[in-house]
Amino acid sequence: MDNTKSLLALEPDDDGRVKRTGNALTASIHIITVVVGAGVLSLAWAMAQLGWIAGVACILAFAGVSIFTYNLVADCYRYPHPVTGTRNYTYMQAVKAYLGGTMHVLCGLVQYTKLAGITVGYTITSSTSLIAIRKAICIHNGGDSASCKFSNNAFAIGFGILQIFLSQIPNFHELTWLSTLAAITSFGYVFIGSGLCLAVILSGKGAATSIIGTKLPIEDKLLRVFTSMGNIALACTYATVVYDIMDTLKAHPPENKQMKRANVMGVTAMAVLFLLCSGLGYAGFGDNTPGNILTGFTEPFWLVALGNGFIVIHMIGAYQVMGQPFFRLIEMGANMAWPHSDFVNKEHPFMIGGVMVRFNLFRLIWRTVFVILGTILAMVMPFFSEILSFLGAIGFGPLVVFFPIQMHIAQKHIRKLSLRWCCLQLLSGLGFIVSLAAVVGSVHGMIKNFHKYNLFMYKQ
Repeated sequence: MDNTKSLLALEPDDDGRVKRTGNALTASIHIITVVVGAGVLSLAWAMAQLGWIAGVACILAFAGVSIFTYNLVADCYRYPHPVTGTRNYTYMQAVKAYLGGTMHVLCGLVQYTKLAGITVGYTITSSTSLIAIRKAICIHNGGDSASCKFSNNAFAIGFGILQIFLSQIPNFHELTWLSTLAAITSFGYVFIGSGLCLAVILSGKGAATSIIGTKLPIEDKLLRVFTSMGNIALACTYATVVYDIMDTLKAHPPENKQMKRANVMGVTAMAVLFLLCSGLGYAGFGDNTPGNILTGFTEPFWLVALGNGFIVIHMIGAYQVMGQPFFRLIEMGANMAWPHSDFVNKEHPFMIGGVMVRFNLFRLIWRTVFVILGTILAMVMPFFSEILSFLGAIGFGPLVVFFPIQMHIAQKHIRKLSLRWCCLQLLSGLGFIVSLAAVVGSVHGMIKNFHKYNLFMYKQ
């Protein structure tokens, strides 16, 4: 019996690759691991801007739309038939198969712009968390009267230097250990942040809250609401890895049916977690809820330091998980443009402590320049909530709403101007409006902060 199982495991899948063994449960775990990240820490701030009614409604609405559109994406994993068609291994490949070359290029621009931008967001998140550690220790040693405001520049530079070294790892497959560590620590800091908020509430020191959120002039209120929607959108998004998750599923039952169950389980768990974190954070801090919930605590300083340390570890791994696909795209393009160039293609081996290491001059220079530019941007605009909102905005409308709906219409040959076509296009339009509003809110917030602080002089 064991020999039979071993032989079946060795049989190739229908596309000649190693047989896939994933199921709906493992896929839902992957989804939860992806969405539990730094974006969760900004949800309490978003809840404070929206208030209890709109805040809860927004999280549930985003979750509902996500389940619907990711189920459409699941049906497009194979082309042209969702069960018997040819596999699409990437999101861009699916867009090209169903919508053609122009949409393929547009999808690539959105997807890779977001991936590049997220590395800047992760640098900001890491420097903010390192400042929070230093601030907690400073206040613990010097008391509340101590001067404990610090610039993020040194921390951003240190994080950037580390990423320069890690970025020289040739490909994503050599980063499994870093990705696993990042996933584990992400749950650590989310539960620490939620636990600290719960402790404040249980101690009777929770702040006053409102069903309509912070009271501000109407213009400022509206712009903060827009920014908050971007924060929620970023936290809900896993479009960049949805086909990587699907590509782990066994073929029977059909992948689309398994992924639909995984979407429901994963997004439901995500919504519960988001409501818990945002609700506890808002109840703990009220109108003064910080953009990153963990930066609002200084005691117990060791637990605050541990939670923020978990964030930094997660960001170190997540930076590479998001950055490597972008690196690979540029290097593939360079290889196609200059196939005979030693500078672009030649690998130079050398030994370090008995380990054979290979480096490539083009990879060394271009990845280093990329990390340096991202670090400089993070130092120029270290605005946590606004940057995360902007990244969520540019990804949600196109990747989570527009492309899935257009692929579904093409796959099912839905007649133009029919009732179903009109309803789907209405949803697509609403997704665009939400994204545009979040872009406006986040950009306005960044401009406002630029006027408040001199370049490279921002302190927290």
